[in-house]
Amino acid sequence: MNILIAPDSFKESLSAQEAASAIEDGFRLVFPNASYRRLPMADGGEGTSEALVWATQGQRVPVTVQDPLGRSLDAFFVITGDGQTAIIEIAQASGLERLRPEERNPELTTSFGTGQLIGKALDMGLRHLVIGLGGSATNDCGAGLLMALGVRLLDKHGQAIAPTGGGLGKLASIDISLLDPRLSSTEIEVACDVDNPLTGPNGASMVFGPQKGASPEQVAKLDRNLRHFANLAKDVLGLDMESVAGGGAAGGTGAALYAFLNGRLRSGLDIVAELVHLEQQIIWADLVITGEGCIDGQSLHGKTPVGIARIAKRHGKAVIAIGGSLLEGAESVLHSGIDAIASTVCSPQSLSLVLQNARRNLQQSAQRVACLLKLGKTLPIDVHN
Repeated sequence: MNILIAPDSFKESLSAQEAASAIEDGFRLVFPNASYRRLPMADGGEGTSEALVWATQGQRVPVTVQDPLGRSLDAFFVITGDGQTAIIEIAQASGLERLRPEERNPELTTSFGTGQLIGKALDMGLRHLVIGLGGSATNDCGAGLLMALGVRLLDKHGQAIAPTGGGLGKLASIDISLLDPRLSSTEIEVACDVDNPLTGPNGASMVFGPQKGASPEQVAKLDRNLRHFANLAKDVLGLDMESVAGGGAAGGTGAALYAFLNGRLRSGLDIVAELVHLEQQIIWADLVITGEGCIDGQSLHGKTPVGIARIAKRHGKAVIAIGGSLLEGAESVLHSGIDAIASTVCSPQSLSLVLQNARRNLQQSAQRVACLLKLGKTLPIDVHN
């Protein structure tokens, strides 16, 4: 039996590579003679670069950049094993996890550090960039990123604004004449893990602002500021940033990459799947095991397990998904190509204990799933009854 193990990361506890290893260990206890392949996956969110450095035999490039509050930070991006592509995560330089809970305020945070990562990749001669937008701390519509690459965002006095969610309220004009000219010959693919627009009830501020520390009053202000930026950008570029699907990703950075840098917004999973040759690996397998930290109704919207299952079903492969937790709507994934789901936690536990024991819990859950599979092979069940 050929078993492909292709999970996403389990947030705050296990990388995708660590999760794949734990699942394999659990299955080997029951099926020691099976053939296994591990393929850490991601959907453009946190952990994308970690998964791809392993899967493509790539390398990390360390860079000192600004964090979301402008402080010095050691970050990195990844060059794929063929040396052709830079994988840049906004979470590395401008991520929510870079801040303490009391520091989180999207009126004050900036994506400037992510622009610095892009600049370093350009310095190294790379002209194919994949930019993952999950896990940002920002709601600045990519203003910081753009300023790091030469765009001038000016107030009514001709002075540079603060490139933050709050600073956008003072924006009076946009000057793109000094935008890094190397970008015109650079292919940018934007890995989105959401399809939200820039503004409105389903936009960046309304949906994701509270997760980044915004109060209801701030959410309304941030949404107005994004719309203000989009209106000024439309005058300069002739493009509508507000309507593009995925424009609301990373606090509007998706819209900025689309409008200013000609970025192509795509499903993060689709981009990663191409880079790691996922479909070929699925064709090899008899069984595909995937998973991530949480499986729920939102898993249908671009998340890794369902995306993998849809590819697997094109080739008639069985798919099992293991989640750190199964929340409301988890059963909906059973109608999208996943054949069975399982949770890693089987008793009441505090979150800290769940995270502490994540690897052991995942291995044990994988072992239980494998035991059920083995039992099923022995039962004289007519599947048509």
